[in-house]
Amino acid sequence: MEQGRITMASKSKTKGKTFEREIANFLSDLYEESFTRVPYSGAFIGGKNAVRKEQLDEAQIRGFKGDIIPPDSWGKLNIECKNYADFTFHALFQQKSIPLLNDWIDQTYDAADEGDFNLIIMKFSRRGKFVMFENKHKLLFNGYSVPYVKDGISWVFMDFDRFWAINKDGVKKCSES
Repeated sequence: MEQGRITMASKSKTKGKTFEREIANFLSDLYEESFTRVPYSGAFIGGKNAVRKEQLDEAQIRGFKGDIIPPDSWGKLNIECKNYADFTFHALFQQKSIPLLNDWIDQTYDAADEGDFNLIIMKFSRRGKFVMFENKHKLLFNGYSVPYVKDGISWVFMDFDRFWAINKDGVKKCSES
């Protein structure tokens, strides 16, 4: 940063932070517990910064994992939030590999610990909100979903509102320490 010059956050970073706060507030209201946005987002221990995990204790890692800090009793919850202008929905139905989804799955796993309940929560401009979760958790999706497979791991892609309406208790059970 040049001396005397103020830099502003990019529109995309601001958009992402706003969506992370929106999700933290939604979860806080839904469960009547405190969820908050991770400072610096998941980048603190995700991706290239994963080596930082070696110097942190379990509580510190939980505090920087993913994009949302859950309550202490939700130690297995790992959430990535993505807010984008558009998405290639047609590729889901054609069962094609989607590089963007693959990147998001990789980012989710970068911050995850073994046994975590991983969620990717997405918002697309003028399209709505959606959720992806690993099918191994056996949550409900009642036909309102599309399967997605990456590296042999089956994920379920579905509408945000329907997901929470039928899986509120299941998500808590999967996330508890």
